[in-house]
Amino acid sequence: MANLFLFVTRSFFKLGSFSVLLLFFLFCSSFTATEAYDPLDPNGNITIKWDIMSWTPDGYVAVVTIYNFQQYRHIQAPGWTLGWKWAKKEVIWSMMGGQTTEQGDCSRFKGNIPHCCKKDPTVVDLLPGTPYNQQIANCCKGGVLNSWGQDPATAGSSFQLSVGQAGTTNKTVRVPRNFTLKAPGPGYTCGPAKIVKPSRFVTPDKRRVTQALMTWNVTCTYSQFLAQKTPTCCVSLSSFYNDTIVPCPRCACGCQNTSQPGSCVE
Repeated sequence: MANLFLFVTRSFFKLGSFSVLLLFFLFCSSFTATEAYDPLDPNGNITIKWDIMSWTPDGYVAVVTIYNFQQYRHIQAPGWTLGWKWAKKEVIWSMMGGQTTEQGDCSRFKGNIPHCCKKDPTVVDLLPGTPYNQQIANCCKGGVLNSWGQDPATAGSSFQLSVGQAGTTNKTVRVPRNFTLKAPGPGYTCGPAKIVKPSRFVTPDKRRVTQALMTWNVTCTYSQFLAQKTPTCCVSLSSFYNDTIVPCPRCACGCQNTSQPGSCVE
């Protein structure tokens, strides 16, 4: 009888430990489902529009526009930072209204040297007062953007880039992937680029409408969880309750994974 009681007791505690462990992992994984949710502005986002305006012998010229479609959160100095990864071996021959933070290794080129040869370039806005021959419309604000709810006229920023070693038709061009956005710190998650209907543009005299040759959009959403350096929750995996004996670890629950932002570490 004593052996039976001991067996039942041990089984109960094993089941209880398993249940607690299961609940812990479910709690941890639940952060990934809400990583792109902002309770203050659930429908707000930052949209990146990539318009191909013309084809070149080895690529294309595109205008990239960042729209801050958030109601309350504006982008302050030092401003936005936009990154992506090229699908093939593309390079950036030149830019206007923006610049990459690094040129990368362009040693394989002779004669004309590209503006950037990195597989994963990072672009920042130019500063106010930039020479006019380096500007395009709606650029050079130092990366500062108002929110759409505050002032739609100042909620966008644009730059132009000439891309080489890329496709030269709608069927051969490849969209970049792994977009990242800092505005200026972390907190934003960007989805994949999606090809949409080409953008249309009305001339200043409103008598003619032109359109891009190809357009894709990227949507980035904000998460308070991703913006926090240290998670707000604390889990002590111990039976001790005195924090002088078992101190609360800096990161015990919902720890950010650097290789997969927004997910728990394994």
